[in-house]
Amino acid sequence: MAAASKKDKSPKAGGLGRGLGALLGDTPPLIDDNVAPGTDEAAAVKRSTRTLPIEFLEANPDQPRRTFNEDALSELTESIKTRGLLQPILVRPKGTDKYEIVAGERRWRAAQRARLHEVPVVVRELTDSETAEIALIENVQRVDLNAVEEAQAYQRLSDHFGRTQSEIAKAVGKSRSHVANIMRLLVLPPACLDAVRDNQISMGHARALIGMTNADEALKTVLKDQLSVRQTEKMAQAESAEPRRITKRSAAHKNADSSKPKDADTRAVENDLAAALGLEVSITHSRSGAGEVSVKYLNLDQLDEVTRRLMGTAV
Repeated sequence: MAAASKKDKSPKAGGLGRGLGALLGDTPPLIDDNVAPGTDEAAAVKRSTRTLPIEFLEANPDQPRRTFNEDALSELTESIKTRGLLQPILVRPKGTDKYEIVAGERRWRAAQRARLHEVPVVVRELTDSETAEIALIENVQRVDLNAVEEAQAYQRLSDHFGRTQSEIAKAVGKSRSHVANIMRLLVLPPACLDAVRDNQISMGHARALIGMTNADEALKTVLKDQLSVRQTEKMAQAESAEPRRITKRSAAHKNADSSKPKDADTRAVENDLAAALGLEVSITHSRSGAGEVSVKYLNLDQLDEVTRRLMGTAV
């Protein structure tokens, strides 16, 4: 979504209608399929709704959802057969008698199964960026994506649209910690992500695997021995214990070096880095020339900013 003007319209936490309404500006709230006819919300949608032949609509090739739960789709199909499609599908024109779905592909698929010839739509002129961001947010808010799809959706909002974790959380109506925890899944190797996606392991298992040196091998153990989340966490703790013992053996040498007064050059570099980052920076080094740079932050937003500066994107 282009530019600062869109960021100024970040959707507030809450339901789908408020989130997409904020993104689309003058678009009326998109209501849930079970909103009672005759309400103010239903009337607002009806005023901007038109009907199109179902064959005029086509799926968004950048749809973030790659899998559609068969049971949920069948349930929605039966609901549409009984009550019709109560909520319009958001589309944008793509040529003569051709419209791309922005939000509502599940409803479109279910309407096809229900053998509807026409469907209600709300047509909006939207850019590719607006379409992609709305599709991501709509999917996260409306239907439970699997954890990997959700993490990838958040990452795309960050990478392509420059949204921070706080802005993403506000847009999709979830807590910032939830967004941060889900996005951390993406550091796992592909085999672990596939296991999460296929419900072979839970989010609890995945969080424990994130901290392990060889997550692929650990995953094999989890699956082979059918380890519980607690057992997986203990396995991760056992792996991290050995590096801590090694660290303790070298702590005396490190402390001896770090206890010495810092030279003027080191303090100057610290000051330059602190000025560039706007945060406290400390540098320690040993006689061998090895050392470390530490950056102190007061909150997660400051961490996001440091990460963005170092990597070009927020975590």
